[in-house]
Amino acid sequence: MVLSLVMLSYALKSLPIGTAYAVWTGIGACGTAILGIVLFGEPATAARLVSLGLIVAGIIGLKLVG
Repeated sequence: MVLSLVMLSYALKSLPIGTAYAVWTGIGACGTAILGIVLFGEPATAARLVSLGLIVAGIIGLKLVG
């Protein structure tokens, strides 16, 4: 968690806070969902994977615009 906050503070040097925070939380949400699928056998349904893809697309879009 400490490393995550350090990396967020580093990102804030070059990104607006709204973009940096959205990317930070999006990565955390996707990472958590992927770990749930891989480690805990949660179903990897098409809807779940599409939703994760949309989050990633949003993160990429915010990074490109910000």
